[in-house]
Amino acid sequence: MSTLAGRVALVTGGGRGIGKAIAAELAKSGARVIITGRDAAILQRTADDIGCVARAADATSLDDMRSAFEATGPVDILVNNAGAALSKSFPKHSIVDFDAMLAVNLTAAFWATQLALGGMTARGWGRIVNIASTAGLKGYAYTTAYCAAKHGLIGFTRALAIEIAKSGVTVNAVCPGFTDTDLVSGAVATITRQTGKSEADARAALASFNPQGRLIEPSEVAAAVAFLCGAGAASITGQSLVVAGGEIM
Repeated sequence: MSTLAGRVALVTGGGRGIGKAIAAELAKSGARVIITGRDAAILQRTADDIGCVARAADATSLDDMRSAFEATGPVDILVNNAGAALSKSFPKHSIVDFDAMLAVNLTAAFWATQLALGGMTARGWGRIVNIASTAGLKGYAYTTAYCAAKHGLIGFTRALAIEIAKSGVTVNAVCPGFTDTDLVSGAVATITRQTGKSEADARAALASFNPQGRLIEPSEVAAAVAFLCGAGAASITGQSLVVAGGEIM
């Protein structure tokens, strides 16, 4: 299928996990895909695997992202996927922790969107997809800063969507539940370290949030992103598409 033929897509945090799956799906749909991330070696391996362009850039650095956009040229599709999660009880959260969660999960999307949006509106077509989380729509214990940042990303999505609704550019969020990625592996390690549970029990505890009783696959998130980028989603904007097996309705 070449439903996105001729479109240029930039995916932040595209070297692994959900970002890699999104990049692969968009490339399969015909887009020219550029992935960014901090680890140049991982990025290049992914680029070689799926046939896209790698540009090493830290999503929390405005200078890095400006350079990446200048090297790329006009971007039709922006997927703000870069993110990180922190699990700590609230009394152990420092302001450094809080600022770090805001920087990667919210401010990075603000910067990248500002860099991409002018060209999109000038051409009268664009797709911005923010990878949020079910944590942007509900609370989870021990993730105060992360939840605050993802809730902020949902608010950002909604406000920008209504502001530019007549421009031909849509802005949406995809909200995965616990997904089988390195991020969840880190959460599993934290649970086992803090509770003494086995790895299998820790993974089962996370999967139990999903009424289907499983972790989400990165490819499922990627399929939702590709749908929102397609022509059939032109009237869908300001939405939070939940990919979580019914956890949130």
